Amino acid sequence: MIITSLRAPDDIVPQVHNWGGKVFHDVTTLRHAKRAIQAGVDGLILVAAGAGGHAGPLSPFALLAEVRAIFDGPIILSGAISRGADVLAAQAMGADFAYIGSHFIASIEANAADNYKKTLVSAEASDIVHTPYFTGIPGNYLRQSIIAAGLDPDNLPESQETAFGSADSDAKAWRDIWGAGQGSAV
Repeated sequence: MIITSLRAPDDIVPQVHNWGGKVFHDVTTLRHAKRAIQAGVDGLILVAAGAGGHAGPLSPFALLAEVRAIFDGPIILSGAISRGADVLAAQAMGADFAYIGSHFIASIEANAADNYKKTLVSAEASDIVHTPYFTGIPGNYLRQSIIAAGLDPDNLPESQETAFGSADSDAKAWRDIWGAGQGSAV
């Protein structure tokens, strides 16, 4: 199984299918889902509002309903899913599977900085900042890591300019600016 993201998987799908693999593609909008289906993916991962890292703007309720109406293949739902009740809700809404991501970053097995893990465990949903500033693609990041990098999370530029190469900060997404979902604290 291969998971693709951030661009249509046209070149990958035939290669993976040639060796008998399956391709699941991250999507954040109905438009992205349609494009991935056109490319021949086997399943979709709906990265809805509240998901950690690069996340979409749409509610899991809205995104799942729209995608399920046009796709009967396997769907994985992500976005603030952190416990069994959330998985049950995702299934009740029509998802086949649910992603739990941010909680695993804080696990002993995860290769993440100890401070990242501690910050993640103590975070609340309101500590998540949604911005395209760090990579050019909207994502969810821990407020505390943005502050630690010397930036004001409430006054990040909204332009397409990103933090990479910016005179504002030497901070890098994922290394210094930590991704997390809104379900982190639950």
